[in-house]
This record gives sequence, structure tokens and C-alpha cells, in this order.
Amino acid sequence: MLKLNLNTYRDKVLGCWMGKNIGGTLGGPFEGKREMNNATFYVQKMDGKPLPNDDLDLQLLWLRAAEEKGLLRLNERVLAEYWSYENIGPWNEYGVSKCNIARGFMPPLSGSCNNDIWKWSNGAWIRSEIWACFFPGMPDLACKYAYYDSCIDHCGEGIYAEMFTASMESAAFLLDDVRSVIEFGVARIPEDSRVARAVRLACDCYDKHVPFAEAREKIVQDSADLGWFQAPGNLGFTTLGLLYGEGDFGKAVCLAANCGDDTDCTAGTAGAVMGIMLGCSSIPEKWTKPIGDSIQTCCILPNANCHLGGDIPHTVTELTERTIRQAKLYSMSTIAEAVQFTDGPTEIPEGYVEKQKSSDFVRKEIISRPPYRMGYDLPFGVVFVRFDQCPEVEPGKPITMYFSMSYSFFIETMVSIKLELPDGWKASPSDECCMVNKACLSDPATGSRKAECAFTVIPGEFSGAMFYLKATITLRGRTLPYTISIPLQKKGSAVLDYK
Repeated sequence: MLKLNLNTYRDKVLGCWMGKNIGGTLGGPFEGKREMNNATFYVQKMDGKPLPNDDLDLQLLWLRAAEEKGLLRLNERVLAEYWSYENIGPWNEYGVSKCNIARGFMPPLSGSCNNDIWKWSNGAWIRSEIWACFFPGMPDLACKYAYYDSCIDHCGEGIYAEMFTASMESAAFLLDDVRSVIEFGVARIPEDSRVARAVRLACDCYDKHVPFAEAREKIVQDSADLGWFQAPGNLGFTTLGLLYGEGDFGKAVCLAANCGDDTDCTAGTAGAVMGIMLGCSSIPEKWTKPIGDSIQTCCILPNANCHLGGDIPHTVTELTERTIRQAKLYSMSTIAEAVQFTDGPTEIPEGYVEKQKSSDFVRKEIISRPPYRMGYDLPFGVVFVRFDQCPEVEPGKPITMYFSMSYSFFIETMVSIKLELPDGWKASPSDECCMVNKACLSDPATGSRKAECAFTVIPGEFSGAMFYLKATITLRGRTLPYTISIPLQKKGSAVLDYK
């Protein structure tokens, strides 16, 4: 079992949050600039108050979810409820996902539907540190929870981006070499992804001693087709900062910010990674003293609709202690892979790092999850409804929906599904089907028990932007049906231009 010295771990968690605050505050004034910057230090007077930043704010949301529900009970649907009611940020993918959730498109549909402009943007990977701190030295678990998080408001590259940073930051609790940490992140995302491409380009430039400004321009050109404020290019910038910083905290955050674009994000993540690797005790006082210990918020504010209010951490020190408490509770509450916190020396089992690096858990269990699928938690298992694309419908045009089930309590389960079709709607081959869920069948998308049946539905007329098709689910041997509502969006009813 991996053992981490508690004081060392505490210093690294504190370094993570302090580095996040430092980088976000340094980069904030330069956000959105497309030219190179020349930041060498903070440009504003702070008097012990860092700039408020959604990058850190939204992780306070996840901390509260963990404290109230427990890490073992978190999934994308639970996080979506916190997100919907307690994130007051209206911008871009945040606003799109909240509108989707209000319409009934729960994750991952909330991130994959009506979100073409922002689905690969930066809103998810900037909030990955909490998962790394909960699961230090356990990048698979950090990635799993990063998926729960990121699919709320992103899909594809936007999800890969947070999986990259969460894995990198989790590995940073064990490794003191920037290049090795980056390789951990790349190993857990698709080789042909744009995020991996941008990161590899940054590494290649560094290896070939390409001057920093020229390397930055290569990243800009490589990601130019994606537009500004997108994850691949900005993670290329973050990687440049980490590599060309060559172990110097201040240099790393400044270089990341000097690349331009989403500078509070790039510098904030670079600061967090360096803070984990070095520990807060090794971050120069030059950087820590001006911003002090406080946390300033902009996405989570005390008001009548936000129960977080006065219950959020108001200092980095408090955030660190509450983060550590959840990590320790997880370690004590599961027999699965976990880290043991000890007063003794850190002990990394022989071969542990190599095993973690070569793990294919993320590829098998997470990356393959369909982007257009919703889960419904029932007492006897989870029923999924999957579509080939966003469930946008129009009268007379067929749409196919696939039902599957996993996490059943039973070795073999017969499940009946019946659609409640209104007048004028049709289903093929019928409006009812049965599926047998067998333990011996493995679903590559979930890694668990599988059965699937499909309906092709031809919608009739309906008023309004949304229609909720009801389906009743009945377990063999029981008479009590469970009704689920499947959200269908009328074609053309969503506004797609959120610029």
C-alpha cells in the first residue's frame, strides 16, 4: 500500500491551493490577450487579497459535495445538482450546461448538447486540483472523478483536458520531475486527441531547445483552427510554462501567463502543479506574502439561493485541512485502492509508479463512455438511455434510443421496458421490450454488467421546446413499476450561439 507522510502531504496540498491562488492572481489581468505578455510579477496591489477566480471557486463546490455526500457517493448526477443550484456563474459552458440541466439533460448530455462552441473550452480542467488532492498518487481515481466533473459542461477534448490535469496533479504528489508528471497526464487520454497533440508539441519544442517565443507560436498555430479559449492550446501553454520554467515556481507561472489567451487558467494550473511538487514551504515568500491566506470568490456568493454561503472555506489553510479530512475519510472507508496517511516516512511500493503509469483503467472504463447517454438510479440498478446524438427531434423523423442496465444486485435480471407513447407517436419494433442482464456480459463502456435493447421512435406533434417521453421499468417477479422521463428537445428550439 502507498503510504504518504501526513505532514508532507499537508504541505503539498497547501502548496497546491496557494499555487492556484498565485497563478490565478498573476494571470488574471492578462486574460484574453492574444499577444505575448511580459509578466514577471503581480501587476496589481492586493494587500493580502488574491483575485477572485472561478477556477478555485468551483472546487469549493465539490468540497462541499464531498463533505455532505461522501466521496464514495459522488457521481456526475450528484455533482450536477450542486452545479445547477450553487454555481452562479452564467458564462459560456457554465450557462449552457445549467440550461441543459434545467431542461432535463443531465450529464453527460448537459455537456454534449447545445454546446458546440464551448464543449472543448477551459472551464473543466481548471477545477481538477480537488480530485488530485483527494486521491494523491492515485491518478486513475483522480481521472474517474474528473470525468464526473467535466462531463457536466464539456465533452470530448474538454473532458480529456481535465483528465490530463487531474492525472498530472495526482502524480505530482509522488514525482519531483516535471516531465514525468506530464507523461502521466498524457498516458490517460487518447493518443490522437488534440490535447495530447498540443502537449506533445510543447514537449518536443522543449526537447529540441526551441526558443520559448517560437515554441509558443507553434502552439498557437497548431490550435488556430479551434479558436481562442479552447483547452488544447491552453494546455499546450501550461505545459510550456512547466517545462521552460525548469523547476522554478515563479518562472513557470510567469511563462504560462506570458503565452496569452486564458492566462489565469494556464498560470493557475502551472502554479498548482508546481505547488504540489515543491510543497508550500518551498514556494518563495515573494509570491505568497502579497496574496496572503484568504480566498476571494465570484461564482459562489452568500445569497438566499445558495446554502453554501458562510460555509465555504475562507482561507487556503482552512481549505487544506478540509481537503485532507475528506481524503483521510475516503482512505478509511474503502477496501479498494487507497493511500494510507502516516506519521512515518513516505513509502512507495516497488513498481507502484510504473504500474500506475501503465494502467489502462481510464481507457477501458472512462474514455469509452458514450457522450449521449443518461443514467437513472433505480433501487435494483442503473438504467441508461443512450442516443446516437443529442436527442433533438421533429415530428415524423425517427430517433433511436438504446436502453441498458448495469450495477445490478442480481446475477441475472429480466427487465421489462414499456414506452408510454402519446397519440400520434409510434415505436418500432413495438412499444415494449425485455432485456436479460447477465453478470457474464461485460460492457466496455461501463466495465460492468450489461444488457441492451433498442426502440426506434417516430415522434408526433408536441408543443413547447421539450417533450418528456415516459418509460416504465419493471423487474421480473415484481409488480411495482418505476417511471423515468426521457427528455427530447424540439429541433431548432435551442439557441446555439452563446458568444
